[in-house]
Amino acid sequence: MGAPTALNIVKAQYSMVVNDLDKDKSTHLLKAGAVWADSAFDAVKGVDIVMTSLPGPKQVEALAIGTNNILDNMKKGAIWIDLSTNNLDVMKKMQKQANERNIRIMDAPVSGGTEGAADGSLSIYVGGSAADYDEVKDLLNIIGNDVRHLGENGAGYVAKIAQVILCYLHSVALSEALMLGVKGGVNAGDMLDIIKNSTGRSYVSNRYGTAILDGTYDPGFTLGLAHKDMGLALNLAKSMGANLPLCEQVEDIYARAVQKYGFDRNHLMAVKLLEDDNGKDLRG
Repeated sequence: MGAPTALNIVKAQYSMVVNDLDKDKSTHLLKAGAVWADSAFDAVKGVDIVMTSLPGPKQVEALAIGTNNILDNMKKGAIWIDLSTNNLDVMKKMQKQANERNIRIMDAPVSGGTEGAADGSLSIYVGGSAADYDEVKDLLNIIGNDVRHLGENGAGYVAKIAQVILCYLHSVALSEALMLGVKGGVNAGDMLDIIKNSTGRSYVSNRYGTAILDGTYDPGFTLGLAHKDMGLALNLAKSMGANLPLCEQVEDIYARAVQKYGFDRNHLMAVKLLEDDNGKDLRG
């Protein structure tokens, strides 16, 4: 997500310093005019805006908290925009450290997948002060076409977690509907077409149905990161006293799929778990 997002910003003629654990992932950015930094700490020195796109709270916290962190290396008055999916506990730690250093932070997690990152059509959910949002909204509009300021710090993280769980719930529900039809004698391709033209149609059926039926299970996201998102949702629900029984069931499905197939497998391998349980692959 981070590399194609950054490329759109470079193409918009912004000066950019970049760092990644794998330098090869930044090759196209350097060719487009970005400057390489040997560490994240070097990358943030002297810049006006820092943007991070990381796998989750563990990685965000590692950059934000501790004796050596990016906040210690940022100039006073700079803005840190975190595009990652994070939790409120880490957000509070970030905010405390940032306030002590006169640095402004904004949570701006994104949705739309790698294709949305590539074509600049991400949905971006922003938490932070209205004044800071006004300062960076033109930048955010370069990488997204649905940019929403939702309130103070943390609001963006909450919105991202709340909406992203539907992707996983829908994936499991779609696979069960397909399985019921196939086990009853309906061709899998016909069953998917029926769903796409019914009241049960969704982005998931339109976008990922084919990836289930052809057995690729969509390489755009990993099974482990999908399970991580479900875990974030349940932790958030617990902190708010919300009871989400369906999410608990789907999180368990993803947990079992990760255990059986591995963290780095394609995210729709959760569907493979249902196929194995039923002794039937869903193929077009």
